[in-house]
Amino acid sequence: MQSLLADHLLQRLQQQKQGVLYRRVFNCLRDAILDGVLPPRTRLPASRDLAQELNVSRNTILNAYEQLQAQGYVQAAIGSGTWVAEVLPESYLNVPGKTALPTQKTAMNLTDLSQRGTVFLNNAAAAPIQWGAFVPGVPDVTEFPHAELSKIQMRLSRQPEIESLIYGSDGGSLALKQALAEYLRIARSVRCDIDQILITDGIHQAVDFISRVLCDNQDHVWIEDPGYWGARNILRMNGLNIHPMAVDHEGIVPDSQAPIPKLIFVTPSHQYPLGSHLSVARRKQLLELARVHKSWIIEDDYDSEFRFSGQPFPSLQGLEENTPVIYMGTFSKTIYPALRVGYMVVPKNLVATLSIIATELYRGGHTLMQRALAEFIQEGHYADHIRRMRLLYSKRRGFLIELIERYLGTDFVHEYSHEAGLHLVLKLPEHADDLAIAQLAFVRGVKVKALSAYYIRRHAEKGLLLGFACVAEKEMLVAFSVLRQCLKEHHIVPPQTGSN
Repeated sequence: MQSLLADHLLQRLQQQKQGVLYRRVFNCLRDAILDGVLPPRTRLPASRDLAQELNVSRNTILNAYEQLQAQGYVQAAIGSGTWVAEVLPESYLNVPGKTALPTQKTAMNLTDLSQRGTVFLNNAAAAPIQWGAFVPGVPDVTEFPHAELSKIQMRLSRQPEIESLIYGSDGGSLALKQALAEYLRIARSVRCDIDQILITDGIHQAVDFISRVLCDNQDHVWIEDPGYWGARNILRMNGLNIHPMAVDHEGIVPDSQAPIPKLIFVTPSHQYPLGSHLSVARRKQLLELARVHKSWIIEDDYDSEFRFSGQPFPSLQGLEENTPVIYMGTFSKTIYPALRVGYMVVPKNLVATLSIIATELYRGGHTLMQRALAEFIQEGHYADHIRRMRLLYSKRRGFLIELIERYLGTDFVHEYSHEAGLHLVLKLPEHADDLAIAQLAFVRGVKVKALSAYYIRRHAEKGLLLGFACVAEKEMLVAFSVLRQCLKEHHIVPPQTGSN
């Protein structure tokens, strides 16, 4: 008995008489996806089954599926089959230079939103696809020791304590705060007592919380430029005036002519996205500035665990006693993003106040998971995992740099790309349209981010962010070949390497 999809394709094939067969099958499948016959996340039939139903060779179907995947219409995974992509390539081509939002968002009547909601929507930049070559900032979640953490969770779940099942009022699990205090003192030179730690749902919640509690409408905030769009959008959403500060090889460059800031948002250990680290001189300059003007420094230490050579850079918070620094971290890069567990280390004079407000706002939960994480850290599994991933990510980073230098040249590796983090910056010439290159690459199944999109200022540096952490070397080689072809079509590849 033929499936409904096979019936539909047979009807479409009768209307297409021109071209090779696999291309006709590809066209029919693509049209079925665009017309909604195959909705997002629909699993396609096995190639062997569909070939039998259409009375064609299996290679014909395989070629059609490969073409769909290359152009971003479907995704595939060994052992899981092939399914329709959640966001189609066409959605990225509607507005030049902007990443389109999913259909349900673009269809929203903007008059229903507040003014700040409309501004936030117009600046949304979260990528709809969070896995594959070369999505930046994504760890290899397949390498995490899930079995070890699951054993701990199952044991704790059998006879959970009452405190793990009711509303939290202490800023998170005491066990997790104890484990974190010890870990941060050793690994990041953070100066903190247990009660200074507040558990959060991640960096976004932490930035939102701090900006609402410590700032008033129209207060001034300094941020790095280029910088993390997520923090920037949250600060903008909360009605703050954002002032971009340039970044050089020593990190953020304070502007003495800019208005006095209430907050200074920095990524000192590994600047995002360029990769430089904040020098000791700049750190002391920022601390002095914050003390004089009674400002607060937000230190986002988002991927400091992954440094592959040289000495690790200690936290800004721990540089001196009683610094005006709110230190933020997360398990998103070291464990997996969907865990949604982060933490803040707040100055002692803010502890009591922020703990009360956090409890009122968020009614903390996920206590069982937090207790499991505490044991996972205390038993040494967390440190072991980080050591293994450092080796793996270092190898993948080296392989990607080798590809860049061999096929493009050493000038394409950004000079700030120190051996740290989960991505590197592919430097492009000033005339390059990195937004257009990123869009073309996405259509062909390679997910890169345009460096210029991270800037507020008009004169942005051009480049592409290439995440290497979740990409095996074999997949990386294929994806890099696709990206190199995109660069050729935009006349970026040097003539001497264009024939490789």
